Amino acid sequence: MSANDLSLRSAIHELYCDHHSWLQRWLRKRLGNAFDAADLTQDTFVRVIKARNALEIREPRPYLSMIAKGLLIDLFRRRSLEQSYLEALAATPEGEQPSLEEQAILLQALIEIDRMLQGLGPRVKQAFILSQFEGLTYPQIAERLGISARTVNNYMAKAMEHCCLMQIKLQLT
Repeated sequence: MSANDLSLRSAIHELYCDHHSWLQRWLRKRLGNAFDAADLTQDTFVRVIKARNALEIREPRPYLSMIAKGLLIDLFRRRSLEQSYLEALAATPEGEQPSLEEQAILLQALIEIDRMLQGLGPRVKQAFILSQFEGLTYPQIAERLGISARTVNNYMAKAMEHCCLMQIKLQLT
């Protein structure tokens, strides 16, 4: 093991020992749940480990809270999506509901799609969803959104580029 690897491990260990309890309390206040706080605390430190930048962190608490806030947003977004999915599922007639396995696969797919679309502007996202999930043509989307077909084309190009870049990013992590 190189000296740099040892230094990095030492920095991560020190960061964890010095700030783990503080971060978990900070998250517990925001979540009102010790179990979720513990999970997000661990996820925060996993992100630090993956980033391999512990030696460069000068202000640990603002840095850790910034990562944790992002994880909180992801958690709330995922829970909101799960709740919407469960409501849609409850409104589905009994004989048409997917099996439990299919439900789990569908929910995971929704979460992945949401993650892929994260960061798109609302109009671009809406055009993409109308195209990909409702099967509308570009002229139909233009009419529905009150924009030109050329703008729809630009939105779709932007959405496709974004999705490709997100896919690459997800594969690298």
